[in-house]
Amino acid sequence: MREASAARAFVEPFDSLDKRAADLLELIELAEMENDQSLGTEIESELPKLEADYRDFERTLLFSGEYDGNNAIFSVNAGAGGTEAQDWAQMLVRAYLRWAQLKKFDVEIIEETPGDEAGIKGFSAIIKGVNAYGHCKAEAGVHRLVRISPFNSQGKRMTSFASVDVVPEVADTVEIEIADKDLRIDKYNASSAGGQNVQKNETAIRLTHLPTGIVTQCQNERSQLQNMEVAMRVLKSKLFEMEQRKRLEHIASLRGEVKSGEWGNQIRSYVFQPYQMVKDLRSGHETSDISGVMNGDFDPFVYAYLEHTMGAQ
Repeated sequence: MREASAARAFVEPFDSLDKRAADLLELIELAEMENDQSLGTEIESELPKLEADYRDFERTLLFSGEYDGNNAIFSVNAGAGGTEAQDWAQMLVRAYLRWAQLKKFDVEIIEETPGDEAGIKGFSAIIKGVNAYGHCKAEAGVHRLVRISPFNSQGKRMTSFASVDVVPEVADTVEIEIADKDLRIDKYNASSAGGQNVQKNETAIRLTHLPTGIVTQCQNERSQLQNMEVAMRVLKSKLFEMEQRKRLEHIASLRGEVKSGEWGNQIRSYVFQPYQMVKDLRSGHETSDISGVMNGDFDPFVYAYLEHTMGAQ
């Protein structure tokens, strides 16, 4: 069903553009034959719209990766720096949730750990929609913030870091075997707003895959069993992605290629003071519209990265 949906999402816009282009060509021929100024005005109005829609459609070719059509398991974690980094992580999460809303992606939040004083320590969700992983993978890496700290009484400029981790959600048909001896299961109380709503039962689940050290957790479902199922789904996806990455790195080493060092490294800088700028260090794309980016305008950075990556290939 997902493959059929992805195919329709490609074919239907193509057919629509093809028909609009044919209609416009007929209109141009008619205007030339009859020397009709009113038709010329209609053509001048329709052509820029057709060109803009074609450019948007052309971007679908960027999502040709094997797993680009999958849902994305999307995590944001505060870096070193205490409250500063935790506040920055929350700012990023808020911006990404706004972006997901603009993209009409569905978001299934599976875990959110509040910070000690402000912000969050960690956040995980499954982003669902057409080419969700293809979009989200462009954001994986370390994001750096420079601003005058609201938590510093001396008004000093501070630098904070948060990391974004993205893996494709694997289909149920993909077999990932996890031995019981390799898995540690911790049960704990799910965090909540407090008061009468405090969760008194150990419904939250944390899974630790001992051979790799990968940890996944879920606390937002109603029951321990549901949290276990989601945490296991995330763990299997992360193990699958890790094996895929190892395979690609091995192939690259056999070819004698130099590996990128991009994984886990700083990919983008967000400067609030003394000037305003967001710059991606991979594609070189930048903007001074910091407000737009923090309100979810990530598409220019996503497409610039994907076009840069495709060009490098």
